[in-house]
Amino acid sequence: MSELLPAPRWQARMSAHEQRAESLTHRHLERRYRGEKHPVFDFLFEYYPIRPAHLRRWHPGIGVRLEGQAPQLEWRDYILADDGTTTVDIDQLWARRSESFRYIRTLLHRTNINPAHFDCFGLHEWAMVYRTDNPRHDLPLRLGPQGSDAVVEKHRIRCSHFDAFRFFTPPARSLNIRVLNREDQPEYDQAGCVHATMDLYKWAAKLGPLVPGELFLDTFELAVDARVLDMEASPYDCRDFGLGVVAIETPEGKAAYIDRQRALAERGKPLRDRLVALIDQAEAATLAA
Repeated sequence: MSELLPAPRWQARMSAHEQRAESLTHRHLERRYRGEKHPVFDFLFEYYPIRPAHLRRWHPGIGVRLEGQAPQLEWRDYILADDGTTTVDIDQLWARRSESFRYIRTLLHRTNINPAHFDCFGLHEWAMVYRTDNPRHDLPLRLGPQGSDAVVEKHRIRCSHFDAFRFFTPPARSLNIRVLNREDQPEYDQAGCVHATMDLYKWAAKLGPLVPGELFLDTFELAVDARVLDMEASPYDCRDFGLGVVAIETPEGKAAYIDRQRALAERGKPLRDRLVALIDQAEAATLAA
């Protein structure tokens, strides 16, 4: 059953979305115009190959018809239906992307049902600078190189996310609770992981027109907050960029990290559920055609 949005309603939603996207990205765009780098927030547009223009683009989502000929007709995977409405061309989109969509669905579903862990304390970032003279970010180390190495050596590294593990320095890889591989990602990704939460932004982007613009921006806002915790708990000193410190080498810092990690996971679960449901809806629509 599809939803029909009269022109005034979808135009208002699209305008509100564009304004929200602009409010979320204008500082990044201003810095880029001035040629200024930000080691914390640039990550969300560099590691994730998503541009502010992508965030600004409003999709109504699967199962929604826009009254009249909407601007989306100029984008890929939209059609003018027989009733004169604009809608996602789900048959074409699914034919081209079904394998990718099914993988994303499997990964997101498994992430939600795998046991959640809250005992990693963000040590993946510490493992990325362990015994190296070339850390990933051009930032001072809060405890210095030797102090950072000591934190790693006093803890058991319990990273479950391959896309964090793959950046571990060679001496740190053997310190992790297990060696991770891309093929095993659905087996080990879990909802407590800050990076798995951050990745909801990536998966929403990859699902493209299936995802309503408002949901895409929800995943971006969550990714921003996850990135802040990621860097505040890291070995880097980010205070010059307006961030605080979560000193995970202390009991107080560990407790603060877990509290924020749990809050991020709670926010992420319904977003992950919605992404899974959208993929299921898309597949059902193609089977019903």
